[in-house]
Amino acid sequence: MKRAMRPAENGKLLFKQVYDYVISRIERQEWKAHHKLPSIRLLAQELRVHRLTVYRAYQMLKQNGKVYVKEKSGYYVCPSDPEQTLPEYGEHSENRPIAASGFLKNDLSEIHQVPVIYQFSQALIDPNLLPNLFLSEYVKKVFDSYPKLLGTYSTVQGDEELRDVLTRYMVRQLRVQLTASEMLITTGGQQAIDLLSRIFIRPMDAILVERPTYSAALDIFRQQGARLLPVDIYPDGYDLENLELLMKQYKPRLFYMNPTFHNPTGYTVPSAQRKQLVELAERYRCLIIEDDAFHDMYFDKPPPMPLFAYDTEGWVVYLRSFSKYIAPGLRICSVIGRRFVIEPLITAKSLADNGTPCVNQKIFLHYFGSERLQQHLEKLRIALQVRRDIMEQELTAAGWSWVTPQGGLNLWLKLPDSISLEKFFVESIRQSVSFVPGVICDPLREMHSWIRLSYSFVNEALLREGTRRLVDIAKRYK
Repeated sequence: MKRAMRPAENGKLLFKQVYDYVISRIERQEWKAHHKLPSIRLLAQELRVHRLTVYRAYQMLKQNGKVYVKEKSGYYVCPSDPEQTLPEYGEHSENRPIAASGFLKNDLSEIHQVPVIYQFSQALIDPNLLPNLFLSEYVKKVFDSYPKLLGTYSTVQGDEELRDVLTRYMVRQLRVQLTASEMLITTGGQQAIDLLSRIFIRPMDAILVERPTYSAALDIFRQQGARLLPVDIYPDGYDLENLELLMKQYKPRLFYMNPTFHNPTGYTVPSAQRKQLVELAERYRCLIIEDDAFHDMYFDKPPPMPLFAYDTEGWVVYLRSFSKYIAPGLRICSVIGRRFVIEPLITAKSLADNGTPCVNQKIFLHYFGSERLQQHLEKLRIALQVRRDIMEQELTAAGWSWVTPQGGLNLWLKLPDSISLEKFFVESIRQSVSFVPGVICDPLREMHSWIRLSYSFVNEALLREGTRRLVDIAKRYK
């Protein structure tokens, strides 16, 4: 049953986000030990929230030992060392190694760095299913065609030849008006999310995110100091009435969404809602970032047209990744939007890396334009569907619940409440099985009974063995 967010819950969310905002400033060492925090009145004005919201956040900071109070003076940052009662001065502080100016975190990356045999945390395709032999042939052709390729940079916006080809492809597929000047090539979809967040998000800006959603995107938005407003996603899409209430009340800067074979749930927002979502974005001036990484990874039938196909006023930025199912190492993503989006993106991209490597773009270009690509995609869809079915078969005896995805690379599973996710995760890693805990995909960090399993990365034999092992481990933690 769909449940609209009550005002009390919104207040709770806002108070938590002010708390997180202060913590992030402390962790970045912008506010150091014994630094006086802004008064409740000033911070409320800066963040455009009620004074009571800031007061509740400050009280929680005090209770958790993050700040202390001086009578008639205000709130101050507690030192990290409880024994330290005075600020540090002199040579001791000067001789310390330099500290990073920002506090960075990527929960998903930390999980991926753990070496395991049964890799169910990475939403990547088994390299054995990719066209490695064909690509090696194209590499030689590319260097024969462009002998000076390694001696130059690509343009910052992306290789012109590649943008022309992808633009024509999008015009045919989406039946939209588009020029190559309205496209930028990034080094993967995650870089696109990061660059867009740098351009459009200021500290404490309200933004909409799905609940659950891609965890690395949440970490990127938190790094920018955004206020995250969760929008529950269901097998049949969103609660549009609740979504409109959030837009009306909070005037969010943007809505980051992954409506096609959604990561992590696998859900696909129906066509009927897509046009309405674009209309809401126009009405409330909310930029939609549509992340479409798995568009071609369907099983029975193609997915609905992207939201971008319904956009005539420029309120949708479309991220279309291709290299994941060709060669993930190429890291090719096209960002499509109108000039007010693309022009600042070009500047942001120039500051980030001055352009995606030209070699990667030319290799991708030559394979993308070949007949072999379509043959590869047809075989890959069959192989992925088989692996999805194998994982589901092995999970049948577990008593877990899920909705069978019609595309993508993941299963989103609800565990029995009796299972301690923390203990289950630690033991699974110990037994060389990895997965993604749902709590890191939740902007509220409350989804303790959900996990994401990716069925795409390991071969069929390891898939069976690893899923059985996971079920056996779970039985011990009921």
